[in-house]
Amino acid sequence: MAPWLPYALLSAVFAALTALFAKVGIKGVDSDLATAIRTVVILILAWGIAIGRGATAGLPELSGRTWVFLVLSGLATGASWLCYFRALKLGPVSKVAPIDKLSVALAIGLAVVFLGESLSWRTALGAGLIVAGSIVLAL
Repeated sequence: MAPWLPYALLSAVFAALTALFAKVGIKGVDSDLATAIRTVVILILAWGIAIGRGATAGLPELSGRTWVFLVLSGLATGASWLCYFRALKLGPVSKVAPIDKLSVALAIGLAVVFLGESLSWRTALGAGLIVAGSIVLAL
């Protein structure tokens, strides 16, 4: 088994729980406030783990390029969360979550274009099925 697979599967489980918990948690709350609260929890958790594992020792070695791309990633994540919570506030999980998962197909396409990753017929087919499934579930 690939060493990344258990983490990817756990990521999917936690993402599914995120949708359910968020839908219940945003009832009667502004979605932007809910996102801000969630972000503080994640901030505390992530820094606690990084400090606990001694990972912060690598901070001085980070290059400017690394900082730029990590900040851009953080901004993209924040924008994604704000939009996701707003969508959950306005719509059902069963329609919002599949559309959110279009990010998988988009990430594959962007990785091919900008990172030079290869696109096999299996990967293209899988991405196409994700798009098709999202459309079917969202309609």
